[in-house]
Amino acid sequence: MFISQTQTPTALPAGQASAARMVAALRGAGEQTRLRALALLVRGELSVGELAVALGQSQPRISRHLRLLTESGLVERIPEGAWVFYRIAPEGSPERALIGAVIAMLDLSEPELARDADRLAEIRQSRTDAAAAYFAANAEDWARLQDLHLPEEDIEAAMRTAAGAGPFEFMVDVGVGQGRMIEAFADRVRRAEGFDTSRQMLNIARAALARLPDGKAAVRFGDIYEPPVAPGTADLVTIHQVLHFLPDPGRAVMEAARLLKPGGRLVIADFAPHGLEFLREKHAHRRLGFSDAEMSQWCAAAGVPKLKATTLKGRDAGALTVKIWAGDRAAPEVTR
Repeated sequence: MFISQTQTPTALPAGQASAARMVAALRGAGEQTRLRALALLVRGELSVGELAVALGQSQPRISRHLRLLTESGLVERIPEGAWVFYRIAPEGSPERALIGAVIAMLDLSEPELARDADRLAEIRQSRTDAAAAYFAANAEDWARLQDLHLPEEDIEAAMRTAAGAGPFEFMVDVGVGQGRMIEAFADRVRRAEGFDTSRQMLNIARAALARLPDGKAAVRFGDIYEPPVAPGTADLVTIHQVLHFLPDPGRAVMEAARLLKPGGRLVIADFAPHGLEFLREKHAHRRLGFSDAEMSQWCAAAGVPKLKATTLKGRDAGALTVKIWAGDRAAPEVTR
């Protein structure tokens, strides 16, 4: 849309952009390294260092390319403590549509692009192995790490309030851990199922949930990005202190919301933004908390448009703040 000096600008429909904005986006994508970076970022958010390793280039060089991608609107920059993460433009934006169109025209089997993808797979596997080792080492004494924030009973009570009285026919707990979420909601659900990638945690959860009536609860091995639960079947989905461990929390929210029936409720508990870098270095935390705006964006893209946030401040000085986010999956629009 071109506007003369005598015209009054009008709002653009959703999904459309001015010619100048699109030219900027095209220039941003119009370089080989930046195009390779976009081909990796469509798979999930990455740090500068991870992109540098995957693309086989120096970190300063990659930082310059990322600055140009950010200025063009193709990429979002998320600074967090000593780290900076990057992800592609949000769903529904013209820049996101442009990225999808460009990537669809690429031959991803081309040697250079395939090599980038292989390096990224190695990076992700390394992260997965590190997290698995951490959970294996800490599964038995998990409680000592909970001293950094409110007692679990307080968080569980807030999640129950956010979920509502129910009753719920079918509950899914994503990243079931020790099974505490299923125990906390046992009186409100007819049937509950949880999944996790830590077999040590699953063993603990099975032992804890054995106290519930037969058929009430089950846990199984499962990947948060490929849930072992049929989509559109759950009345309640909970994600308790899981997202900060994940390389792609936005995608995890998307997959969790997909499990819900229309009108089903999603309840997420995690940390507010903080600066405790030792949690990243020693306890496998990838993200140091999440803002309301970030969580709202992910949930809206996942079909949970109205999110209510609850803030739980720690009782002691220096304790972490916990956030509870809750919202209902919207019913699909009916086309006439």
